[in-house]
Amino acid sequence: MTHWLNHSLVLASDYRIPEPEKVLPLLERRQAALADMGAHHVLVYTSTTDPGRVMVVIAIHTRETVVELLRSRVFFDWFDAVGVDDIPAVFAGELLQRLDLTGETHPSAPEVLVAVVTPVEDVPNLIAHVQETLPDLRASGIRKMSIFSAFDDPREVMMLFQIDEEGHARHWLRDSDLSSEWLGRAGIGAYPPVFVGRLRRMLRIEESDATGAH
Repeated sequence: MTHWLNHSLVLASDYRIPEPEKVLPLLERRQAALADMGAHHVLVYTSTTDPGRVMVVIAIHTRETVVELLRSRVFFDWFDAVGVDDIPAVFAGELLQRLDLTGETHPSAPEVLVAVVTPVEDVPNLIAHVQETLPDLRASGIRKMSIFSAFDDPREVMMLFQIDEEGHARHWLRDSDLSSEWLGRAGIGAYPPVFVGRLRRMLRIEESDATGAH
């Protein structure tokens, strides 16, 4: 994804709500709380294929903070505040590999994001398969790719694809032979949960927010 993820841990949640526009103002109002929990960036995406679906990715400095956070009620409180009916799963993990297929010198947040959270049979095989198929991925419009391993299950991964434009995102994941073959050879089932969306806002959380300064 972006260079600031190199030494970060992530929390990601994907959920449906009646009013997706509530998410961003809520996070903006709670920047001090985000700073307190060690967050340094928050990315908010809204689905382009499933109205009402939102994905929030939070990058955090330390694993200890993540563990404490998952034991607290903070996520339940946030979900209640935005109107979530069914509490979604929260992916918590660390970066295994980040690939830039374009050689860009100025990393940026992915405008068009495809996210896949799924168990895999063999994580090293997945990494090797990614490396072997880089030309195919590049040709299909993928610009950057990040792979994360879950804390609670090393065989569960989250893959984030930055794709050049939304048409390629939909085609690669839903229509192309490459996607089904690629996922199968990577040890992933044919139909993992997939999120396709566009960036609505990236918040950079300053440490000073923890003291209430702006």
